[in-house]
Amino acid sequence: MTTVNGTETKTAVLSDEILQRCLERAPRYDRENSFFDEDFEELKNAGYLLMAVPKELGGLGMNLAQVMQETRRLAYHAPATAVALNMHIYWTGVCADVWRSGDNSIEWLLKEAADGEIFAAGHSESGNDVPLLYSTTNAEQVDGGWRFTGRKSFGSLTPVWTRLGLHAMDSSDPDNLRIVHAFMPRDAEGYEIVDVWDSLGMRATQSQDTVLNGTFVPDKYVPRVIPSGLAGADLFVLALFMWGLGGFANVYYGIAQRAFDITVEAVKGKTSVALSRSMAHHPEIQHGIAVMRLILDSITPQLDSLAQDWSNGVEGRNYASDVVSAKYTATEGSFKVVDTALELVGGFAINKRSELERLFRDSRLGRIHPVNSALTHELVAKFALGLDPDDLQRWG
Repeated sequence: MTTVNGTETKTAVLSDEILQRCLERAPRYDRENSFFDEDFEELKNAGYLLMAVPKELGGLGMNLAQVMQETRRLAYHAPATAVALNMHIYWTGVCADVWRSGDNSIEWLLKEAADGEIFAAGHSESGNDVPLLYSTTNAEQVDGGWRFTGRKSFGSLTPVWTRLGLHAMDSSDPDNLRIVHAFMPRDAEGYEIVDVWDSLGMRATQSQDTVLNGTFVPDKYVPRVIPSGLAGADLFVLALFMWGLGGFANVYYGIAQRAFDITVEAVKGKTSVALSRSMAHHPEIQHGIAVMRLILDSITPQLDSLAQDWSNGVEGRNYASDVVSAKYTATEGSFKVVDTALELVGGFAINKRSELERLFRDSRLGRIHPVNSALTHELVAKFALGLDPDDLQRWG
């Protein structure tokens, strides 16, 4: 249950039976480095992909706070499935928030999502550690639309997406750089998907590279052309930070909670020739469990209060800084929890048949997901000091 505008609302979309099946399939997807086809079909049929689409447009009408709870539940059972689907869900959440504000310019995306279109993210680029706000991909305005040239990585959902959400830089006027946000249809011409995905963790996402070679996207699929940097960020961009980073944070929190629960049960049954009772009675094991619990307890209120405040329209918060901070706390804490879990459970946890071994690899990727540690510290400090976050003098 979550409380929104003083009302408790049930957020469960997925049954325990569906979640259990996702849990059982996760090791195979990881082992085979294959896409989560069965998960995708089952979750789609259950309505998971329509959580954030307004009821008036054919969805379930759930807000950020509600969706994050369900994201966390799925991540507890199948992290790679959850993080990949977050790419689709955050687009629908962003557009739903824009739509609720009275701006109907992206209503088409919500209607397409309700009709079964699948949206993915094309934001990550080599040489760009400031995602969304700047880009190494070039955007050129032409008759009827834009042409895009560049290479996108880590988009997730490569086998199934039908619309690739991407951004690029229009540098036709060097004094007025602009970011172009677009959604490239799968049947567009002039792009290539390159099969490169064989990663440390989150393997089921199948986040192949997409190379854009002057790919044309018509104006109807270009919802925003705005100044680069945070100075040009409107509700569309701010909501993208909230839904995207909030989703990542809750995925990795779900991983940490799963690792904690596995560890608690494992140490209760773990014995030692030096002890007459289980290792749960060893003071250092208890200390480790406490460390894990304390980390989890510090993450939960930060994530939940942020999501509820955004959903309730609470003013006075610096959401850009707060969501970057929350994502950092969740991903750093998650890795610490899973790392501690391996120490407490012991050597057998590193076996490839161990769920903790997979969770360890998955959790490590949270610290790589944007926004990275360097940019997190820079943004949080600049906001706290009242400095211009777009001051990029660090780059000379």
